[in-house]
Amino acid sequence: MESAIPPSLREERNLSVSTPPAYTPPFPAWTTRFSPLVEQVVMAYFGVQSQQTGGQYALNPITSRFSMTAGPAYWERATYCDEREYINDIVIAYWASQEAFTQWKAESGFQAWWAAQEREQEDKGWFMEVVSPDIRGFETIFSNQHHPEGVAHLAHQMSGEMHEHGYWGSARDRLPAAQTSALKGQGQLTVTPLTSGRHIVQGRDNLCLIRSGQDWSDTLAEERALYVQEVEPILDKGMRFLRDDGMSIGCLSCRYMHGVDRDHPGLLEKTFGLAHFTDLQALENWSKNHPTHVAIFNGFMKYVKALNFTIQLRLWHEIVVIPAQSQYFEYINCHPNTGLLKKGQ
Repeated sequence: MESAIPPSLREERNLSVSTPPAYTPPFPAWTTRFSPLVEQVVMAYFGVQSQQTGGQYALNPITSRFSMTAGPAYWERATYCDEREYINDIVIAYWASQEAFTQWKAESGFQAWWAAQEREQEDKGWFMEVVSPDIRGFETIFSNQHHPEGVAHLAHQMSGEMHEHGYWGSARDRLPAAQTSALKGQGQLTVTPLTSGRHIVQGRDNLCLIRSGQDWSDTLAEERALYVQEVEPILDKGMRFLRDDGMSIGCLSCRYMHGVDRDHPGLLEKTFGLAHFTDLQALENWSKNHPTHVAIFNGFMKYVKALNFTIQLRLWHEIVVIPAQSQYFEYINCHPNTGLLKKGQ
């Protein structure tokens, strides 16, 4: 069984781990292994917001540029209906370096298109939320090593079965940066208006992002019914709490998104929550202590026990902790509850 942190990223710890003594995980899990040449990745969320969805077509001015020089190593689509009944069609793209992302923005014409005044005159909103963690600033976990999601598409390979999972505090134990830093959040989000319709949200140190996904496409009758009828409604309730009342526990933004087929219209049997927390500790506190997440955890445990721990549901997440200078959030003509815009005002 492997450590989640590869040898190349291990340091002499000055902060202790939460792993119980003589611990054996109750079920297998895997994490990503990146080439030593990868030092920093870019995770970019591009969105278009309207009261009538334009789906993949509205995002064509962005996705049509992905095939150009230095385009993303991987990208996917999602959609989300927010609390104001606006449809947010989103494309999520990953680059293996900040240099490649910068080159793509300039050489593809995206930067000029995005900055054009015409964006502010359209009958829709646009947003770009970008985080660029270094390799020490994120961790991943997968219940199935053969189905990569998100940033795992940039990885060299999956690990063997890993040790640090299945207990409270294990996400922190998997984060290389947490070997020597408590990763406490500092500073406040602030909004800077560039024009009346264009705003930048300036980040805070050690902002924590989690993207946590579920894929039930391979489930069969009994398991599918249990997930759709019993587990997913509890998950949806927890995501709504984070969206509507999350600030009370340090959640700045939460979207519960549905995956969209990249090449054909239609939803996939995949969902994921994307949430920004003030820091890793705020995420940990919600996960361990809040009734909404306790209900999610208990509902899942009831589900796997009913299926004798043999399930086809695939679960995964990526957790990112980012310094302020590695965050960029820009909103054009979006309503004030969009993403991090509402928490920065």
